[in-house]
Amino acid sequence: MKIIVTGGAGFIGSHIADRLVADGYEVHIVDNLSAGKKENINSKAIFHNVDIRDYDKLLPVFKDAKYVFHEAAFPQVQYSIENPVETNEINVRGTLNVLEASRINKVKRVIFASSSAVYGNQEILPITENMQTNSLSPYGAQKYIGEVYMKLYSEIYGIETVSLRYFNVYGLRQSSSGAYASVIAKFIDFKKNSKAMTITGDGEQTRSFVHVSDVVKANINAMRSDNVGKGEVVNIGTNEMHSVNQIAKLLGGKFVYIDPRIEIRATLADIKKAKELLDWEPNIKLGDALIDFKKYHNMN
Repeated sequence: MKIIVTGGAGFIGSHIADRLVADGYEVHIVDNLSAGKKENINSKAIFHNVDIRDYDKLLPVFKDAKYVFHEAAFPQVQYSIENPVETNEINVRGTLNVLEASRINKVKRVIFASSSAVYGNQEILPITENMQTNSLSPYGAQKYIGEVYMKLYSEIYGIETVSLRYFNVYGLRQSSSGAYASVIAKFIDFKKNSKAMTITGDGEQTRSFVHVSDVVKANINAMRSDNVGKGEVVNIGTNEMHSVNQIAKLLGGKFVYIDPRIEIRATLADIKKAKELLDWEPNIKLGDALIDFKKYHNMN
């Protein structure tokens, strides 16, 4: 069975590709290596150096594919604020190209990597999927538009789709700069280079951190589940909140505060829908993962 992973040389996409290869599928990775890395590409996967904005090159790659995991994106919030047109081309037109290539080639199901950024700041926590979206950045708005297209392609063209709203994903291969840079990756980079960890604002902003291996499991379940396929949106996060200050203290070492920036103040995922539709819940606790990270990076 042929399966495509767009962004398969990136952080989350490469982990999904690895799991699919291990499960015996014929995996095709689509990535232009603007953010992804060659060393992340599974040696048993078939690599296509293609930009999702290039529909003519994308179309033949999708021939005979049954499933598509659409992970390719430019997911930097601040960059999208500074470059809304460029990020729209990647995150909206690129997503539409993936859907259209899927439609023409009669793909069965598209699993879309959306984001909790669509929610913005919410007064009530935990955040459920039926809350009104309130994006604070072009990136959040672009991901929401992608979800709308997913649902439309299911309703109009009959392609099965599901959108997974990732909360704050962390794990190995995560870059400390560029796409999917997280506070955890940045803090580890600071510590490895014997620098003080930089905290924006007061450090009391909280996140729902979810390990990449749990995100992979959610994607595989979304591919196999009979309960989704009509454009559903599903939170993929944890029901635990950790502040930036807590992360710094767990990692240990010096940290400094800098001026605040435009960002979501608090996130906490309600994952009842993921349990119900995908038979999924996270297994890895943040504290345990950070201990492993420190050992992996030989940090005190």
